[in-house]
Amino acid sequence: MAEATALENKLANAPPAPGADPAMVAIPTVIAGAVGLFLTTVGFVPASAGLAAIPVILAATCLGLLIGTIWAAALGQNIVATLYAVFLGFYFSYAIMQLGLAHDWYKIAQDQVAMTVAVFLICWIVVIVMLTAATLKLPFAFTVLLGLVDAALAILLVNLFWPSVLLQMLASGFVFAFVALGIYLYFHVMSLAFGGKGLPLGQPLVG
Repeated sequence: MAEATALENKLANAPPAPGADPAMVAIPTVIAGAVGLFLTTVGFVPASAGLAAIPVILAATCLGLLIGTIWAAALGQNIVATLYAVFLGFYFSYAIMQLGLAHDWYKIAQDQVAMTVAVFLICWIVVIVMLTAATLKLPFAFTVLLGLVDAALAILLVNLFWPSVLLQMLASGFVFAFVALGIYLYFHVMSLAFGGKGLPLGQPLVG
């Protein structure tokens, strides 16, 4: 009886369970897609297997981000939904572009493929730089995360017209840093899910 009473008191005084968090689904699937991009960027697979990351991106990353976006929007987490929707658009359009170019869906002349990729990169540089500037009130870790994406895309754009092993490796380094920070953020949300305080994310650049 005393043990039962002690257990009841412990449960009664326990902190409330944390609320639903779409990041639990979105972040690990984003990491999976980013790892796939990293491996293809560093040449882990030959150029002939350039679509190696597409199954992971379509079946895991895009699906996870779609679930996360809808979930966040349903909870009224508009900023989170915006972040996930932008990454969903990036990953899904990347997959469609790569599949389309590989299978000649768009009937783009071979000498215009580089310009097609450039259009893709420029579009997403504009959007993610805009997102970075618009979310400066978020903790500093998120600003760094988006800044890493901005830098990687910009370097890939330059490398598209002036190919360089150094530039390719530099872009890969930014992607790797993105993955590392994404893992850190995942441990943060896992800590919150277990009722902890989470990990330090830094102060926002704009108060």
